Amino acid sequence: MSTYTDRLAALRDQLARQQLDGFVVPLTDEHMSEYVGAYAQRLAWLTGFQGSAGTAVVLPAEAAIFTDGRYTLQVRQQVSADDWQFVGVPETSVSGWLAGHVKQDARIGYDPWLHTRAWVDEASKALAAVGATLVPVDTNPVDAIWPDQPQRSDAKLAVHDDRHAGRSSGEKRAAVADWLGEQKADAVVLAALESIAWVFNVRGGDVSRTPVALSYAIVNADGTADLFVAPEKMTEAVAQHLGNAVRVHDRAAFADALGGFSGKRVAVDPALSVAAIPLAIEAAGGRVLALRDPTVIPRAVKNPVEQAGHRAASIRDGAALTRFLRWISIEGPKGKQTELSAAARLEAFRRETGVLRDLSFDAISATGPNGAIPHYHVTEESSLPIEPGQLYLIDSGGQYDDGTTDVTRVVPIGAPTAEMRDRYTRVLKGHIALATAVFPRGTVGSQLDILARLPLWQAGLDFAHGTGHGVGSYLSVHEGPARIAKPSYPGGGPSEPLLPGMILSNEPGYYKTGDYGIRIENLLLVEERRIDGGEDVMLGFDTLTLVPIERDLIDPSLLTADELAWLNAYHARVAAALGAVLDGADRAWLEEKCAPIVAS
Repeated sequence: MSTYTDRLAALRDQLARQQLDGFVVPLTDEHMSEYVGAYAQRLAWLTGFQGSAGTAVVLPAEAAIFTDGRYTLQVRQQVSADDWQFVGVPETSVSGWLAGHVKQDARIGYDPWLHTRAWVDEASKALAAVGATLVPVDTNPVDAIWPDQPQRSDAKLAVHDDRHAGRSSGEKRAAVADWLGEQKADAVVLAALESIAWVFNVRGGDVSRTPVALSYAIVNADGTADLFVAPEKMTEAVAQHLGNAVRVHDRAAFADALGGFSGKRVAVDPALSVAAIPLAIEAAGGRVLALRDPTVIPRAVKNPVEQAGHRAASIRDGAALTRFLRWISIEGPKGKQTELSAAARLEAFRRETGVLRDLSFDAISATGPNGAIPHYHVTEESSLPIEPGQLYLIDSGGQYDDGTTDVTRVVPIGAPTAEMRDRYTRVLKGHIALATAVFPRGTVGSQLDILARLPLWQAGLDFAHGTGHGVGSYLSVHEGPARIAKPSYPGGGPSEPLLPGMILSNEPGYYKTGDYGIRIENLLLVEERRIDGGEDVMLGFDTLTLVPIERDLIDPSLLTADELAWLNAYHARVAAALGAVLDGADRAWLEEKCAPIVAS
């Protein structure tokens, strides 16, 4: 099918064949993943949208695509307004839009392996109120018309060594078994790919940039477990690593295994499991306990080994990025580089470390107006030349055995304008305010979000994305459950209390549509703070990322004495840590960029 318009027409024909009056196409997979394998990129194939979050609804006479504020510009650039309506979430929900657009007696299809049960209940109720019905499908109609749909990856599983994990898989499974005993449950179903990778200390290559394997797991109250994964993914090393307490089955056997829980109490995370899982357990006579995946918090709270690993990865990755920043500062003004060539050069610097496993996401390499698209995805068609007078934004990261990195810096190509320096400095002020925050236990990210926005708000400015997300340990670059975001932002609330050991990003920004974008991102480790004279043990952040912050974009007159002191202290840390691993012209450039800034 040569065009997206043709694909939309073909889907409508397929819906008619399946006796459906509409269908919902989410951007996820059978594991409720944010980042999915090529085979599950149904939304991109149908619409052309390349973002990492969105949903489409197709009806006989109209179609809509739902995205949040991160993708307001991007979706309009990539998706035809002739075929699709653009709808913003959370202002309008998918179920609410459906209720206002379907006809009475309409049958709206959904794939029960791609939606949570909560969504199914919400949509069913909304449709029932207008006399329509939500209908589960056995065959996804998008798959039925996708002639060259990629096959699922056959990448092998790999052992994630205990020297990087900090705890053995046996210890982790024993902790889950203890939790099951407390819940008086017989088993827990783990469907989130990161949870399975974490609890079994394995990694995979089935999802681009995220080292996970397509699999399901059941951990039982006696500490044994059942892992469902394609047989061709197994190796002898992985089998020996898992041991006799882990029974390995074909991934295709998982659905039938859910029928074996008659009379059992089975924990299922309602947020991380698709509707098909609890429905199958209940159909077999089992009782579903809607409980949070017991690996979520232990996975988010990094143990001392994981923390040390991330610090090592941050130095290694910071040195590679610093080499790139020096390179782009020289090559950028020549006008011979593009967004794609710059991204490729940065990846080469990271690969020269000799230990890079993968990038942690496709780099957001954006110059000029593309920088104003917060989650821009560069392609051959969109790639712009990097030219003098622009701001070049690079948001990137690496996957290493000992840590996952994510960092954003902005480089002026030539002399920046006074407005650029003002906006950049306001973003920096918000970044420093969050980095230096001290707060009591029980504080959630939404309570801290205002710190990063206030300097922008004071100038009548804001940014339409979250301020911080969790980061995994050689896992997903976006890891729940903790976030720093407005309560109204998708996923921003109710928020999770921050705990010592969690790693989150600190990334306020500013975006001037059609002109430039600014974002300063470091990763932070939540730590305990003891205040002289204080009565309570507080929490605060230690900045892990070590990369110079662009001094040529800073207006020192806008910084307070404390803010300037933080910046100079941070740069002293960067110079000391990276100076030990850089040499020659790279070290000299680093020292120049990290020299103290004096108040103006």
